[in-house]
Amino acid sequence: MHTASDKPAGESSREYMMGFVMTLGAAALYGFILPLVELTYKKSRQEISYTLVMEIQMIMCLLATVFCTVGMLINKDFQAIPREARDFELGDAKYYHVVVWSAVIWQCFFLGAIGVIFCASSLLSGILIALLLPATEILAVVFFQEKFQAEKGVALSLSLWGFASYFYGEMKENKKKKLAAPQTLMPPSNNPVGNA
Repeated sequence: MHTASDKPAGESSREYMMGFVMTLGAAALYGFILPLVELTYKKSRQEISYTLVMEIQMIMCLLATVFCTVGMLINKDFQAIPREARDFELGDAKYYHVVVWSAVIWQCFFLGAIGVIFCASSLLSGILIALLLPATEILAVVFFQEKFQAEKGVALSLSLWGFASYFYGEMKENKKKKLAAPQTLMPPSNNPVGNA
């Protein structure tokens, strides 16, 4: 389905499938990170402040960087970077620009996700991330003239359907709670106030 081009030359099907499974595992792991960050905030013995949120974010990013760097050293992935830069369609310099700006934008994304957890909840952070997926696809088509194939259309519609279903379910649940809540009305008073 128009995806044969994403498989690098010389990579076996086993390696490709292993990469696919690892990608799914990483997505599942990230699904746990947002609620765990919120749990960390709630279990903290001190007041959650902007400074504490930034410290937690810095430590998480530092540990992730160390973990990934060690993995790349063991796997000798740093040796592939110059080759990837040479093979990049737009040239070496653009490749390094993309790598650096991608890292900067991802850090902004993580700060935003952590900030939403700090100000609201991990659920809202997850909802906003899910809402931005279709927006990213649409912007890629508009600004980068990417082809909008059937697969992207299906993914976009499923994402929007899931988002709409979530809010519809929440609205029904809130309506049900309001109807079930006991209504307390004050009985009419026999002593009128303010009659003179």
